[in-house]
Amino acid sequence: MKACFLLQRNFAYLGHILAIILKNKYRVEQFCGFVNLRSSHDFLKNQKDIDYSSLLLDEDIHEEFKNTKLDLDFLKKMEKDYGIPNLWPYIAIDRVIMSNQLVREYPYDKSPYNYEEILRILQIKAKTILNFLKTEKPDFIVFSAVAAMGSMLLFHMAKKMGIKTFVIHPSYIKNSYLLSEKYDDFSYVKETANSYLEKNIIPETVLEKAKLFLENFRSAPHPHYEPAHPSKQPLQRAKQFQFLLPKNLKNNIFSLAKNFYEHYSKKDRHDYDYIGPWNYLKDSFKRKIRNLIGINDLYDQSIPNEDFAFYPLHVEPEIATLLYAPFFTDQIHLIKLIARSLPVGYKLYVKEHPMMVVYRPRSFYKEIKKTPNVRLINPAVTSFELILNAKLITTISGSVGWEGTLLKKPVITFGNIFYNQLSFVKHCKTPEEMPYLVKEQLENFKFDENELSRLIAAIFEESVDVPLSYLWEKETDSEKRKAGLEPLAELIMKKFTFKNVYA
Repeated sequence: MKACFLLQRNFAYLGHILAIILKNKYRVEQFCGFVNLRSSHDFLKNQKDIDYSSLLLDEDIHEEFKNTKLDLDFLKKMEKDYGIPNLWPYIAIDRVIMSNQLVREYPYDKSPYNYEEILRILQIKAKTILNFLKTEKPDFIVFSAVAAMGSMLLFHMAKKMGIKTFVIHPSYIKNSYLLSEKYDDFSYVKETANSYLEKNIIPETVLEKAKLFLENFRSAPHPHYEPAHPSKQPLQRAKQFQFLLPKNLKNNIFSLAKNFYEHYSKKDRHDYDYIGPWNYLKDSFKRKIRNLIGINDLYDQSIPNEDFAFYPLHVEPEIATLLYAPFFTDQIHLIKLIARSLPVGYKLYVKEHPMMVVYRPRSFYKEIKKTPNVRLINPAVTSFELILNAKLITTISGSVGWEGTLLKKPVITFGNIFYNQLSFVKHCKTPEEMPYLVKEQLENFKFDENELSRLIAAIFEESVDVPLSYLWEKETDSEKRKAGLEPLAELIMKKFTFKNVYA
């Protein structure tokens, strides 16, 4: 049996531990990987635990485009074989290629490549990944995320070749994760929820968990992702400039000096996705100037008893927009669409994501406020204060839509997200249908507690308790990481074994 891992950036260290567990506990014999980030690739090459038959490094493949001649015949054949239905989804998903973001800080938005160069990048990555899959022939591939050109090519090519794909998703229940064969839906959860409906029975254990989860959430609503809570982010100017405090300033100067000193000896400093100290310094300076000017004067007050719909701004760039809603990534345009779809007397309350406050430019908010029935709400106000009083929740594919659903609110989404499967959540696919969906949700909303309980029960049945964010971002002890990842490794093997035995 051969396993392949998408070893994306710093997830490579966790992915490698998963591979060790699969080897030692489940006797998976062979491994290969597609790696993003040179330091992660070097770690995997130098370790002695797993003998990877092949480790593709995205940065090395990317570099080859400079010596590659454009082959339109190959790209046309690829479009025929792997198009969705064309090749643009593979390009548009990649924030570095499209906007140079990551290398540069949001709101920077200028591609470092022209059209022909982008096609040559796509061509060389497609050819290399296709050859990799044909040579390695893995039985399954584990994805931490599908968030760039390479990972999206790997996913769809594997699908076309009949290779099992397992995408790790947060379950939207604290510290639990699940697997799906899709990157934009919970495939196994949907199967299980449908099975409950067909058999007209839900296992008592997971049903009780679902009911208790709903009861606890409704009595004390809490965000799915704790760091996104306003109390965890520097929303006020005083917090944004704490770096000037003597102790912080000393540490920051030392860190920056170290980055500049090490920059010229780093092997990855010529990689296309390398974040250089000069760009970091330049973008940080611009951000601090924006923060100094601030946007407090642009915020509006909410009005008691006012009828309003709520739209929470999304973090950018992020897969919530780029992958799940590629034709609704322009949030200013989307806000205008929602506002123009509301009945007379209604306002649209727009609130910034707390993690984006320090990044978004003042001009962005001024453009939003040009629409007369829009109020820009201070991000210090929690989303739950707005959800509870809103007549309608609108979101691309955010957790606020899920939280609104749990609180029995009408929800309209614009992106592919797992809770779209609920009959009382409406998914807007075209601008023209939005006013009609708004009217339907405001006048004929029919919440179904049993349907929601089925979905939550299915999530409990299909998920495992894994503190993945903590293991990824904070835990450094390899044995503790290994113990924490055991349930996820078991789930991977359970899904692969079941699918092969009963397929």
